[in-house]
Amino acid sequence: MRTIAVFFGGRSSEREISVITGMLAVNLLRGDARVLPVLLGDGAFYLCEGARRVEFFRGAMSGEVRETKDMVHVFFRDGCLYRARRPKKPYARLDCALNCCHGGPGEDGTLAACLAWAGIPLASPPALASALFMNKGAAKYAVKGLGIPVLPWETVREEAWSSSREEVFARARSLGYPLIVKPCRLGSSIGIAVAEDAASLARALELAFRLDSLALLEPYLPARRDINCAACACGGRLRVSPCEEVFSSREILTFSEKYEPREGKTSAFPADLPDPVSEAIRTYTQKICEAFSISGIVRADFLLSDGNVYFNELNTVPGSLALYLFGGSLTDARMLLLQLIEGACSPPPRKEIVSSGILSSPVFGAKTCKMRADGV
Repeated sequence: MRTIAVFFGGRSSEREISVITGMLAVNLLRGDARVLPVLLGDGAFYLCEGARRVEFFRGAMSGEVRETKDMVHVFFRDGCLYRARRPKKPYARLDCALNCCHGGPGEDGTLAACLAWAGIPLASPPALASALFMNKGAAKYAVKGLGIPVLPWETVREEAWSSSREEVFARARSLGYPLIVKPCRLGSSIGIAVAEDAASLARALELAFRLDSLALLEPYLPARRDINCAACACGGRLRVSPCEEVFSSREILTFSEKYEPREGKTSAFPADLPDPVSEAIRTYTQKICEAFSISGIVRADFLLSDGNVYFNELNTVPGSLALYLFGGSLTDARMLLLQLIEGACSPPPRKEIVSSGILSSPVFGAKTCKMRADGV
């Protein structure tokens, strides 16, 4: 039986949603693997082996996470999980890890890099793709470089807004109102607003800068359609889901519409799209995953307006891991997670590390590493 660490939480405005995704994965995998739920606190990891339901974490999400008998401080080294109070003996050797963290250091590549450093295989996107697509502005540069259509955009630094507001207003006018304003490194529609003019742009940027130090501006498309497409890469095979259309009754798809119960039809799966449009979106999703060697499950979001498709963003830790886009049952979701884990547990062989031998060279003195007088 495999031993799997499932990570969730973290310093993020999306940490509570992350707990829901994490516990979904934990409960799907239990019985088929030894599952170790790991909560990200502020700079520390906590093993919550007794957790079965999201209610277990209500107190932890309302304040600073502290070690208790139910939340044990742990760390990772050489492919193993160690309890901080018993650091000499591994508590468990991990076959792989699954990242269910939305936003913050969990999704921006920090966690992926830490796990790679600790020698733990990851059944989720790697550090490079996570860091790149966490930044909505950087993601547009990358995707545009692949020839995939994107809307024109501007990124605004908080410092620039404080010191050069007229320049920011000029950049906004060049895009044309109305504009979508969003924190550049957040998700779940948190902090997003529509700006109709300079005054509402100022309010929207003030909101965005309460949550992030970088904001993104792009044209607002009132007649757009929001289309999602997921991809799952494991074991050298890439699987692309059918497209989904998400509906909103407001100017933009809001946090509450995504996560709280509401009346009426919330989505259409598969989306009612012309075949060429659906195929273009699925091809773009595949192209992105292949270009950036993405593993695990991701969800690409697109905008459809006047027959034109535009890449919007790519979520490297999508809500519910986008499992529902690959099958309608919990059995389908469990089987997909197990396939991901098996693929991650067979990583490619390590490459040779070459030693230059320069430290044994007479170029350096015996007592110091100062350069010789002749400049060598």
